[in-house]
Amino acid sequence: MPDFRKVTDDFSVSPQLSLEDVDAAAAAGFGMIISNSHDGEVETDLPDMAEIGARAESLGLVFHALPYTGAPGAELVREQAAIMQNAKGPVLAYCRTGTRAILIWALAQSQDDLDMAITAGTNAGYDLSTLLSYM
Repeated sequence: MPDFRKVTDDFSVSPQLSLEDVDAAAAAGFGMIISNSHDGEVETDLPDMAEIGARAESLGLVFHALPYTGAPGAELVREQAAIMQNAKGPVLAYCRTGTRAILIWALAQSQDDLDMAITAGTNAGYDLSTLLSYM
């Protein structure tokens, strides 16, 4: 069963996806998948980004690869925010644990409402109190 964690009505995060998770995302009505993960980051037999992207696109989902490590820079935050702004339907973002996926989302949201972003992250099971150190 996929570990999709709903953050808002339009955004969810997940740990590393399998191809079956991509199928479940399409069935659940997601319109876009964003990968914030690097290939080879998870030492399992899970598919790489190209396989995830191909499966997503074959099911009619838009796929974007925005891998990063460490703190995301302002340019990457703006890029992810712009991609999400053009999403047709809810967005599912993933990385190894889901933490980077929600962090970059929260940083993009913090341009508008930092408190909302921290609360939404906490409700999804992620401690985003460290966002305050980025501001």
